[in-house]
Amino acid sequence: MVRLTAPFSEGMIRELKVGDMVEISGTVFTGRDAVHKWLYEGNIPPLNLQNGIIYHCGPVVIKQKGSWIVTAAGPTTSIREEPYQAGIIEKFGLRGIIGKGGMGGKTLEACRKFGCVYFHAIGGAAQVLAESIKEVENVFGIELFGSPEAIWQLRVESFPAVVTMDSHGGSLHKEIEEQSVARLKSLVS
Repeated sequence: MVRLTAPFSEGMIRELKVGDMVEISGTVFTGRDAVHKWLYEGNIPPLNLQNGIIYHCGPVVIKQKGSWIVTAAGPTTSIREEPYQAGIIEKFGLRGIIGKGGMGGKTLEACRKFGCVYFHAIGGAAQVLAESIKEVENVFGIELFGSPEAIWQLRVESFPAVVTMDSHGGSLHKEIEEQSVARLKSLVS
């Protein structure tokens, strides 16, 4: 198990390889479709994403006694962000993306070129993953995007994930797809 603690540096990220199991501690930011499109269109975020991690997640958040509490925080399907992700990695200096299902070739190339990785979080475990969220530090764009699409700044401790796309061009998603295609061809012929 690799323990990653903020601040997340390029050197730290480049040491990771496909298959590494990690526990992430520090600040991560959520971002889904609306935020990615907004950033890609040239808008400047009200926070510094440099060396940060974006979590493809629309958390379920409630307010209790004046504080935001995350009750569920499962990953959303990442491939929807493929048209935007490479440009956002480059422009804002991201070091990590958390999501599910992997991403495409443009994102993989941006990870290789700029020192970023894709962390796969387990889908269907939203309440378990929320236990790793210790505090909502801030929220941005809730009026503009609504609660699930807002940028939630979260302090996490020991958030579990697996590196499935690394900064060396490795992609577990691509490997599995290639193996599946080869297996299908052998079964059909």
